[in-house]
Parts: sequence; C-alpha cells; structure tokens
Amino acid sequence: MKLYYAPQACSLACHIVLRELQLPFEAIRVDNRSKRTAEGEDFLAINPKGYVAALQLDNGEVLTEGPAILQYLADLKPEAGLAAPQGSWQRVRLQETLNFITSEVHGIMGWLFNSALDDQAKDLFRQKLFKRLALLEQILERQDYLQGGQFSVADAYLFTVLRWTAVFAIDLAAWPALLKYQARIEQRPTVREALALELA
Repeated sequence: MKLYYAPQACSLACHIVLRELQLPFEAIRVDNRSKRTAEGEDFLAINPKGYVAALQLDNGEVLTEGPAILQYLADLKPEAGLAAPQGSWQRVRLQETLNFITSEVHGIMGWLFNSALDDQAKDLFRQKLFKRLALLEQILERQDYLQGGQFSVADAYLFTVLRWTAVFAIDLAAWPALLKYQARIEQRPTVREALALELA
C-alpha cells in the first residue's frame, strides 16, 4: 500500500493507524501547493480531489477521505480492536464519532486556514469550534478515549486535527481533559514514529 500524505495534514491519522496495525506501506509525501509528490508525480492523477489522505492499494485502487480509509484499515486487522465489528451498534457509534470529527471539528478548523476570511468571520468559526470542543471535553472527562477505554481510529483522527489548535493560538488548557487526552496519545510509540517521519 502507498499512503499519500502531507505534513500537518489530516493524513497523519491514517499514518498512525497503519503503524498501529503494523501493516506494510510506503509513505509518499505530497506538496499541497504544487500537487506533486516528492518524486515529482502528478498527485492529481492519483487523487483528482487534490488533497490527502489517499491510500493506493496493491491492486491499484485509490481510496480517499480519512474516515473511509481509517475504517478500511481497521477492518484489515479486526483483532487489533481499532474499530468495532461491521454491523455492530458500537460500529454505528464509531461512524457517528468520525462524522462529528470530520464535519464539526476538522470542517470548522478548515475555515480558519482560509486567508480570504476576515477576522470577524474567523471569530464566528472559533466560537462554533469552542462549542464542539466543550462537547468533546464532556466525553473525555468520563473516559480515556472517544469510544471508551480503548484507543480507536477515531482517536487517531481527533488527535490529528486537534494539533491544528496550536497553529491558531487556541490554548487547549481551557479544556483540561482534551489537553490530557492529546498528551496521552502523543506518548504512543506509533504516534511518535509517524510524527518523526512527517516532520523530518
């Protein structure tokens, strides 16, 4: 498999999960501006959407969209417990959580990267984001991970997008359970390995 990634992008979640599952893969860096890989390939020929993550399977198929990739990977090694079994109520809850992260955390923070928006517009998005972080705080005050007591693909995703708060000078100390959660996940060896490669 080939994982197309960009540093500081949401593809980090897929990178972490690949390492958690100890699946063989090649990490291929993409320049988000030029849409070229480190080897000079046209990334748009691989993923016409133009953004990471993209996972190219050994049969040549390319899977895009983080939540889909994360669940696909988890199902390759169900014994690892990174996602509840297909068809179970717990899997529906996982999908609910992934959708919340992608639309209500990732989606909102995406607007903060937009230089065309003025400060007033960005403040509106910040206030909306803070409400979502407060909801996550309530969950993580009660349990170590989003799905309960065990790390899942949802945690890899939330950890990844919460790292962007530092870019926008949003201090997670306002949400102590989230701050502890981030620190706990950052200590995982797979997370350290993925970050070391991506930030090198």
